[in-house]
Amino acid sequence: MSKGKIAFQGELGANSHEACQAAYPELEPVPCATFEEAFEAVKSHACELGMIPVENSTAGRVADVHHLLPNSGLKIIGERFKPIHFQLMGAPGAKLADVKVVASMPIALGQCRKLIRQLKARTESAGDTAGAAKALAANPDPSRAALAPALAAELYGLEILARDVEDETHNTTRFLVMTGDPNPPDPPAGSACVTSFFFRVRNLPAALYKALGGFATNGVNMTKLESYMENGAFTATFFYAEVDGRPADPPLARALEELAFFSDHFEIMGVYPADPFRRRAGA
Repeated sequence: MSKGKIAFQGELGANSHEACQAAYPELEPVPCATFEEAFEAVKSHACELGMIPVENSTAGRVADVHHLLPNSGLKIIGERFKPIHFQLMGAPGAKLADVKVVASMPIALGQCRKLIRQLKARTESAGDTAGAAKALAANPDPSRAALAPALAAELYGLEILARDVEDETHNTTRFLVMTGDPNPPDPPAGSACVTSFFFRVRNLPAALYKALGGFATNGVNMTKLESYMENGAFTATFFYAEVDGRPADPPLARALEELAFFSDHFEIMGVYPADPFRRRAGA
């Protein structure tokens, strides 16, 4: 029997790869060069699932992903919060004192400024963290280092020169688990759940205020609300939201009914178990 697959953006050894291994060790991780390719791999059923980062506690939301989500044709079946740790790695035999250039993706370089400043090193942007490690392994140079997860050092035969060098200890990335199944199974009974949905309000005065009023009056906790430009128009009429609960719960059912009345487009993207990390971190 062939092994199932899970798609992610980046090279083998990236944070997304580590997230795949931790959550779905039984699935084969499939690296994709871009988020578009990762989405397409799931949509075409070449991969059963996709592990997609959507936001980071330090850097904010992943803009490319939020642009793709509304028209992806995929459903969300899970979420994973992953603490992010960056390792400074070099070629075998390299010394920390010799590092003059540090390469990684811009977001990683920005999250490890203190070490880079201490080294008085020059930074160099790469497509992703593991890609920087892979490039260094292909062209070893004792004056160069890469910032990447520990898995990248293991895969590409590099030595870790400094461990857990991120500036903030709370650095955490949230991933969404996506499927191409248009009707995925309901979450296990009794589990705390999150419901994600898109909506576009009708062209009425105070439509957004009225659309969201039902969540307050029914005591539904809304944990996320983000606006989007649609078709290049400078009007924020398209929204992505996340709330606690399931659509079948009476309070949420009433709130969604009110939302739908004041919206001309409403689509549930997924109903999925809340990661236990939310309780531990107060998310």
